[in-house]
Amino acid sequence: MTPHLWPCPLPHGGTGEQYALACDSGRTMRLLIVPALFDEANRLRRFCAEVMRRLDRGGVDSFLPDFPGTNESLGGLGDQDAETWRAAMTAAADHFGATHVLALRGGCLFTPPGLPAWHYAPVKGANILRAMIRARILASRETGKDENREALTGAAQDHGIVLAGHALGPGLFRDLDALAPDPAVAIITQEQLGGSGLWLRAEPDEDATQADALAALLIEGMQG
Repeated sequence: MTPHLWPCPLPHGGTGEQYALACDSGRTMRLLIVPALFDEANRLRRFCAEVMRRLDRGGVDSFLPDFPGTNESLGGLGDQDAETWRAAMTAAADHFGATHVLALRGGCLFTPPGLPAWHYAPVKGANILRAMIRARILASRETGKDENREALTGAAQDHGIVLAGHALGPGLFRDLDALAPDPAVAIITQEQLGGSGLWLRAEPDEDATQADALAALLIEGMQG
């Protein structure tokens, strides 16, 4: 498993180098993994790496790109919207020659079209934002500051907002609020993996049993 730089479309044209984690041996089966969003991406990253290792042992190449403005990206999160993120994942699929796609949680909102795909525990954009706003309100309350969801949502739609340390521009906030995963894409539920979702834990974690189960489902689906 190695870091890889790939050409990602920039918001105003051209391309810039973007980071991805890759297990690439030039094999026929090639899986693009669209990560979860924001803090959930951090909590699930170790899990994704463990799944990639199992896919590698099962004869599948896999690729985990960053969304522009997140993780190791040099781009600004405030410059992003749904169009730039969708274009980035489509470009990643093209660059790596993906034959299949796995999207996780909020990443399911940006699944590249035209490829066989699975959605793991998909979630609506509005639900992601609602949880992040709730967390901000609770944190503000602990410092004696009174904030409410309606005022924060209005400000975010007009000017952007910082939620859990992520500076979302107004375009991305409005786009996420309106997006839902494609219901036609096959869903992998948490029940199929067993246990509770790792995105619910306070810190990044891994679960060998869940990683085994997810990799086995993916390999079976790609071979079938």
